[in-house]
Amino acid sequence: MSDYEAYKLINSYSGYGSSTDTLAGVGIWAIIAAILAIVGGILVYFLFVKAKTDPKGKFAKWLKDFLAFKVMWIEPILKVVYYILTIFVVLISFSYLALGGTGFLMFLLTLVLGPILVRIGYEFTMMFIMIWRNTRDIAEKVAKK
Repeated sequence: MSDYEAYKLINSYSGYGSSTDTLAGVGIWAIIAAILAIVGGILVYFLFVKAKTDPKGKFAKWLKDFLAFKVMWIEPILKVVYYILTIFVVLISFSYLALGGTGFLMFLLTLVLGPILVRIGYEFTMMFIMIWRNTRDIAEKVAKK
């Protein structure tokens, strides 16, 4: 008996199906999960976020604001990502020293230009957040009039 035949025999007794059965199960579960996610999302939106009454309790009020996107987390997350990327670029630039010759030039360019490019990308992303914030403030002022 070959190893493959032994493997098939063991799997036939252990209850494991073929890879086709496994993929079919994953596909069926994906369809069920999508349907549950659609129904759950609609229920959360209409029963909690769009509800006319304010929730009681500090956590429920925070959760409603969070789900209604009144609390934005992207700004502090982007700051942390900016710091991580800048430190990474500076540290990775030192690896070019091991290349010798042209590696020193790559080290200098990465050490100087790397953090500048990361900063430009961060500021570009922050511009969208500032545009959103200003637009929200203008909309609130117009709604109050």
